Amino acid sequence: MERLDSIMQTEIYDGKALADLVTLEFLAQVLGSVVAAALILIVGFLVAGWAKRRVVAISDNHTRLDATLFHFLGNLVRYAILGFAVLFVLNTFGVKTTSIVAAIGAAGLAIGLAMQGALSNVAAGVMIILFRPFKLGDFIDVDGEMGTVKEITLNNTVVASLSNVKVIIPNAEVWGNTISNYSEYPTRRAEWSFGVGYGANLALAERTIHDTIMADERSMATPEPFIQVNNLNDSSVDFLVRVWVSSADYFQYQADMKRKVKEALDAAGVDIPFPTRTLVQPRNSQDEDLDAA
Repeated sequence: MERLDSIMQTEIYDGKALADLVTLEFLAQVLGSVVAAALILIVGFLVAGWAKRRVVAISDNHTRLDATLFHFLGNLVRYAILGFAVLFVLNTFGVKTTSIVAAIGAAGLAIGLAMQGALSNVAAGVMIILFRPFKLGDFIDVDGEMGTVKEITLNNTVVASLSNVKVIIPNAEVWGNTISNYSEYPTRRAEWSFGVGYGANLALAERTIHDTIMADERSMATPEPFIQVNNLNDSSVDFLVRVWVSSADYFQYQADMKRKVKEALDAAGVDIPFPTRTLVQPRNSQDEDLDAA
């Protein structure tokens, strides 16, 4: 009996002995804390889900907004609300959350130092999503990788190359390099250099180039095309030609015009020079004797 009394008087929780804990009052208090914690968690999950849906709905209702950004923000809001709910639950059981928050902060610092490379990709992904140097479907050139953007995540950017190869670029390399976005503006200026011979009729050559290019329906008359003699090379007179065209037509248009202008200049009788080299063989004494004979 004495041993049982000793056990009942042993302190086991918050300065209370076992005899104090088995009272109806204490059990009611614990049950109340459990019920309160359960309600807090349920409400926290409901509110977190509702808040995320509301944030995502902003991009769904406005097509000009980036859906990737608002999905990311929605997840941030959800996890923040759930984090506060967990802290409230701990408070209901009398746990001091100050030390827990400090421990989480220290652990976060240690994890951040250990994962600098991965976190730099995430940070760059956030910057890409926020400032939007490109979007899905844009044709870009990043660090020598050229292709169409297929996916933007927090860790990397997925590009389909010109040969339709999937290229995965870490976001840190994307954000830290020069980005050329060929789809940002609706129009682009195509540029060529066409050379004609020094004996060619320059007025005829200029008119032939102009008429050939402007006959294509893809060529824009406004802004006005630029066609002028730009350079006098060793064997040619070079015309610099600049014409505006839709960005979607640029690459095929530029290739088509090279062939069409070449064929038009041939048809007009305009000489297109190419490098030539004349070899002079020195005469020796035997050749001179043969000529004398």
